[in-house]
Amino acid sequence: MSSRMFVALCLAPLLIVAAAFFVLPLARLVVVGASGPDGAAAYLAILTEPRYRESLVATVILAVATTVATLITATIVGLFVQRHDFPGRSVLVALLTFPLALPGVVVGFMIILLAGRQGLIGEVARALTGQRLVFAYAAGGLFLGYLYFSIPRVILTIMASVEKLDPQVEEAARALGAGAWAVHRDVILPALVPAFIASGAICFATAMGAFGTAFTLATRTDVLPMVIYTEFTLNANFAMAAALSVGLGIVTWAALAVSRSAAGTSVAAAG
Repeated sequence: MSSRMFVALCLAPLLIVAAAFFVLPLARLVVVGASGPDGAAAYLAILTEPRYRESLVATVILAVATTVATLITATIVGLFVQRHDFPGRSVLVALLTFPLALPGVVVGFMIILLAGRQGLIGEVARALTGQRLVFAYAAGGLFLGYLYFSIPRVILTIMASVEKLDPQVEEAARALGAGAWAVHRDVILPALVPAFIASGAICFATAMGAFGTAFTLATRTDVLPMVIYTEFTLNANFAMAAALSVGLGIVTWAALAVSRSAAGTSVAAAG
């Protein structure tokens, strides 16, 4: 058997799986998106129709806010946990990563129990001010839910990246007179930029496409995954649902592509 034939046989299962579970469904989605009364113009509806455009903007803003807040929180916590050894450290790491085991619907239900009409925050606010504070069903609830399941993913990435940092570089900076803040600002954080970009992109993509949490909480805020769900379930508008799905995929893919390029550039510059 020739080496070329051997390579072809090894790649055949990969090509079959990729065609069956990626290429064909995606191609079908694109075709269905252009099969409605508006044809291929349906793909522009995400920008021209006010409802779809507003839902896209709200989704992007929510995803960006979640990404920024997650990176800040996970960096502080990840640096501390990775650099300090204390009793209960392993238990704390387990608790921080526990949300990875919970589906989005459960996360949404937890936010309702915390900030819903009968939630703990509302009860405390009513006892203190006489008015019940409820924000679980608006953008604030979605943001809190997205933050809850995004932080564990980023913390694991940050902790792994911090573990790989060269301590000699930090020792050299301290020997040259740099203080603790200067070492973090000029040595540690720049070295973590590729991890920030990679984990931030995953966080953004996850928040853009999150459905379970949005399904549970998004009663006052339209996010694109819920609009897509409404189009093909309540309105039976499969063409528009497919077109919106393609638009959502393009935005998310573009963010991942840009982050991949930026992370590669950061690595090259660091080297």
